[in-house]
Amino acid sequence: MSAGWVAGATRARAMAAARAGPRAARELAAAPSLSEALRVLANTVYRRGLDPTAGPGQAQRAVAGALLWQLRVLAGWQPRPGAAVLRLLASGFEIANTRDRLRSLSGAPQPPPHRLGALATAWPRLSRATSPAGVRAVLAASEWGDPGSAAPAALLTGMRLSAAARTAAQVPVAARWAAGEAALVLAREVHLTGHRLTGTAQRDAVRLLGTAAVRAPAFTEFRARLPASARWALEGAEEPKDLWRAEARWWPSVERDAVSMLARAGFDMSPVVGAAAVLGADAWRVRAALECAAHDGRALEAFDELLG
Repeated sequence: MSAGWVAGATRARAMAAARAGPRAARELAAAPSLSEALRVLANTVYRRGLDPTAGPGQAQRAVAGALLWQLRVLAGWQPRPGAAVLRLLASGFEIANTRDRLRSLSGAPQPPPHRLGALATAWPRLSRATSPAGVRAVLAASEWGDPGSAAPAALLTGMRLSAAARTAAQVPVAARWAAGEAALVLAREVHLTGHRLTGTAQRDAVRLLGTAAVRAPAFTEFRARLPASARWALEGAEEPKDLWRAEARWWPSVERDAVSMLARAGFDMSPVVGAAAVLGADAWRVRAALECAAHDGRALEAFDELLG
């Protein structure tokens, strides 16, 4: 046991304990208006960068920014291996930045990118790419790997599967989450939108889900051929149109595992991974609550269903 892991794990547990939690999220969801929900949110860990006059999209982005800031602070308390783990678990922010960059290359406005700091993998170079082909070249020369195509959908799918495969390989306690996420990504991209996997995306999918599942010609066969480590993520999704429910259930399942990690004694990687996961789940729930409040609470029943 090193002093670095002791400090990192202690900080992780403290930050996880300070999250808003399900009760506060439901209070937000039940607020009579978004402005009232933001007033309540200003008393939580999400107050950083929060504009009380923001619309739902801006408010949700501020919540994501607050989560990223927490992960950056947590990474600063870790020994080098812990910081590397958090960089992997925060991969979604670099993927989001890349998605926004690709949209801007086709003429859409680009919001300010998430500030990744030491959690960046290839973002400074990706931000300077002037074409999708340029984005592909940067990815190919980095840990992300070559997605095999410069099509925006292929670039982003390749990144998501790359992050899942590297997480499963390098963070064993999160391997189940990574496999479940990969199953959801593949189900949506292949069986709902009809895209093909290319390059390292195909390789990473096979590593996580097996050749039989990846080559399945239809959604029902895909579900049946998934390994147990990934099949759980598609429970209840009988057809591709049901995937949104499965995707929503992924976070609560991850959170349950993560809470168990935090409850165990020890000063190692597990509480750090658990803290990152419960913070991510908390931010996901708060973002959903803000969406509900923006609709004057009319979606409260759906929100309660998501909470399980």
